[in-house]
Amino acid sequence: MSRIAGLLRRTFGIVRDHVGTDTLGNKYYLIPEQKTWTGRLVRAKRMVVAANPNEYEYIEGSIPTEWDAWIRGRRKEPPSVEELLKNESYREHIKQKAKEVDEKELALQAKEYEEGLVATPAKTVAKGHAATTSFGKQEISEDPTSTANTFQPGSWMPNPKK
Repeated sequence: MSRIAGLLRRTFGIVRDHVGTDTLGNKYYLIPEQKTWTGRLVRAKRMVVAANPNEYEYIEGSIPTEWDAWIRGRRKEPPSVEELLKNESYREHIKQKAKEVDEKELALQAKEYEEGLVATPAKTVAKGHAATTSFGKQEISEDPTSTANTFQPGSWMPNPKK
């Protein structure tokens, strides 16, 4: 039977088995292990056909993590619909918990500032990095300055040498 399947694959091109589709519309395929006409064994491959085939429009996260793990061979079996839904609800739950913790932290911080338990953060006046030689010094303006209207010939004298 495998000889007939191999002959059909070679005749009509690569046969790929549809494994699943994610919520974004990406389709996942498995190309089974097969022998070439010379008898060489070609290992099985996994591939995705993107719902949006334009490469320049790829957005991070357009392939769910479960499917990404299957494509990269980190898991043997493709994810089930139940697993995908369970993980999505878990991710939403974690986002909600993180938002609640952030809100509680901000409220506690504001309360501590009001009661005087914590000093308010100091505002940084100096620009730049502390390791630089010009840290905290007045920056020289890049804007051109002119004394054309107030300049008097002979009014400028160099500093006398000491």
